[in-house]
Amino acid sequence: MPTAILTGQPVPGSSIESELRSLGFDVRSATGTADAETLLARVPAGDRVAVVDARFVGHPHALRLGLTDPRFPLAAIPGAVTARPEARQDLTRAMARENSACGAAPAVPATPVTPAAPPAPAPAGHAADGAGTGAEGLADRIATALDADGAEVYRPDLGSLVAAVPADPQARNEARQAVAGVDDEAVRLKSAVKARDGFFTTFFISPYSRHLARWCARRGLTPNQVTTASLVTALIAAGCAATGTRSGVVAAGVLLIASFVLDCTDGQLARYSLQYSTLGAWLDATFDRAKEYAYYAGLALGAARGGDDVWTLALGAMVLQTCRHVVDFSFNEANHDATGNTSPTAALSGRLDGLGWTVWVRRMIVLPIGERWAMIAVLTAVTTPRITFVVLLVGCAFAATYTTAGRVLRSLTRKATRTDRAATALADLADSGPLGEAVARPLRERARRLPGFTAPAVALTGAAAVVATAALTGFGGPWPLLAALAYTAASGLAVARPLKGSLDWLVPPFFRAAEYGTVLALAARADVPGALPAAFGLVAAVAYHHYDTVYRIRGNAGAPPHWLVRAIGGHEGRTLLITALAALLTASQFTDALTVLAVAVALVVLVESIRFWVAAHRGGAPAVHDEGEPA
Repeated sequence: MPTAILTGQPVPGSSIESELRSLGFDVRSATGTADAETLLARVPAGDRVAVVDARFVGHPHALRLGLTDPRFPLAAIPGAVTARPEARQDLTRAMARENSACGAAPAVPATPVTPAAPPAPAPAGHAADGAGTGAEGLADRIATALDADGAEVYRPDLGSLVAAVPADPQARNEARQAVAGVDDEAVRLKSAVKARDGFFTTFFISPYSRHLARWCARRGLTPNQVTTASLVTALIAAGCAATGTRSGVVAAGVLLIASFVLDCTDGQLARYSLQYSTLGAWLDATFDRAKEYAYYAGLALGAARGGDDVWTLALGAMVLQTCRHVVDFSFNEANHDATGNTSPTAALSGRLDGLGWTVWVRRMIVLPIGERWAMIAVLTAVTTPRITFVVLLVGCAFAATYTTAGRVLRSLTRKATRTDRAATALADLADSGPLGEAVARPLRERARRLPGFTAPAVALTGAAAVVATAALTGFGGPWPLLAALAYTAASGLAVARPLKGSLDWLVPPFFRAAEYGTVLALAARADVPGALPAAFGLVAAVAYHHYDTVYRIRGNAGAPPHWLVRAIGGHEGRTLLITALAALLTASQFTDALTVLAVAVALVVLVESIRFWVAAHRGGAPAVHDEGEPA
């Protein structure tokens, strides 16, 4: 149970103790710094601890934001500072210094702190009310000492919320009036909505989903439970689509929108109640992909019942959408910590954002998850699966072209120095296996002397060659296998040196397109029942591994273990294996082999992924919450 140490003389009529208890804190009072230090030492090492000024006046949600957010080891607002277990040592050191300073310092009047402002530095060791205890203002002095030590103290943006430490009755009365003038609950509910989201989500979902989030919070539901409910709803929608009946597809469209409402609600519930977690962020991101791709499969199954085979379109949609995502991930990882990261194209984008209406247009044309799912749901209900997939492919292709072209232009005009961390992340996203590593190893020194565009150019050439050969030659011939051998050599050369070039972030997307496109082309060329569904399952399993890699990197958890990448062959190993199977087996045998391979890859990556994320959650991994670009 978290503990709050209330310092200084109690103020008659103050509600601070009850507010802290309502936030789940065990409240203990300290009249001086020595007493506070003693109480701090008694708090179990595994518990969160907060130091709060007894004179604090403010909104309960200001306290919640400052003292309960699990994402930050150290946090402070005016009159309060808190530390999670991993930052306890920093807090203890700062407290000890304040206690030592108070023992020798003369009394100094307490300094008032303005609402929603960082704590002002106070003279070390000042005492209050002539008591010589130094308890008044202790929380703010500790926060200042932590800053001086170089500790990273998170200070939430309180906006219109009040957080103040009045020094006299008049200031206290003014602070209480300021608290009464702002609706704490309205601010809390508004802040539950993601700051940056798509047009459809912002105007058609969030106005009521945030109220659903509050309803869930008041009934003790967790974001992970709502995330699971969203997944179940989407799977039922996919099942309805798989019936192929008119009533089934109409129900599927309605349920898909309901699933998206719940998908928005889980994040809003996490913000409303500050229930962030590593496991929750992973579930939210993973389930989004599982829901969408399961729905594609449901549509394809339903179409097959009606005599229309759209598995090629369904698999094409999954390949395109996955490649779009890896473009986003790779570009962001390559540039988020780059130095000198300026570009005239980025500056133009910033100016366009200032025009207002262009913001929404630009968010809509990239088909984020809200617009995409709304389009799929409506088309499912009123048209056919074939039309749904064709429109989806056209829309996603346009969006992919728009975003990728813009990012290429930014990269070419950007003056940036990319870090070793970015190069490592791109190498992890590349997913090179033992064959690629064997090719790259003897080329590392020579590759450093090659032009900067070599890596993406070689990756693109190899990817285009293997996909085109698989698509344009007959099934069972040796040419795709030979192209895959050349692709293996090209992929090794592409990663032979650190991926720090301006366009090196394109290497992982080219690798994804090569592997997924080859599977799609060979399955389509096999032209036997079950080949494309088996290919869909294999691409889904491999894509899960690639998404899992992204979420580990985003959560600062590192890439999947090297043994896992080796066990499933790396992208070039799987591509070579699939082309070899196509060359050596009949079309029916190839279908069986794809099915076995899909099951094997899925089992290995799922077991390892679930083991890792559950262990990370139980081990107290830092909580994360994704507020980035809409997926």
